[in-house]
Amino acid sequence: MNHDIKDIKLALAGKKRIEWACKDMPVLNLLKQRFAKEKTLNGVKLAACLHVTAETANLVRTLRAGGAEVLLCASNPLSTQDDVAAALVKEYGISVFAIHGEDKETYYSHLSAALAFKPNITMDDGADLLSLLHTKYKQQAKNVWGSMEETTTGVIRLK
Repeated sequence: MNHDIKDIKLALAGKKRIEWACKDMPVLNLLKQRFAKEKTLNGVKLAACLHVTAETANLVRTLRAGGAEVLLCASNPLSTQDDVAAALVKEYGISVFAIHGEDKETYYSHLSAALAFKPNITMDDGADLLSLLHTKYKQQAKNVWGSMEETTTGVIRLK
């Protein structure tokens, strides 16, 4: 499993934060239970460029429970929770490319790592991943089944 995070030693604190947030996400927990039984996402490679927070961690854990192979990178380096990133890698086996306050060069190398993963589905907050897919990684776009954009700003950007 590939990753680029600040410090793997932060994993225990991140796991506690993820578990705490999980308690207030009953619908996602129901989906996780269902996905774990049905494995609806077996064989799917999903790259997500989202805020790396405890809430997002529970979303990617749910997708993973459904059988998806998931890679997460940061959509906003200033919102990245380094302890959560560490826990996703160490405790949950999810590839994460995110460091709080990362510079522009590192940010774009993380986006490139997400697309080098060759996802079938992308999830985006701000359309940076999808924009890169349709510019620098055009040859790969035909293998992407679908993409999701979280923000109005990202949708407008895509137009």
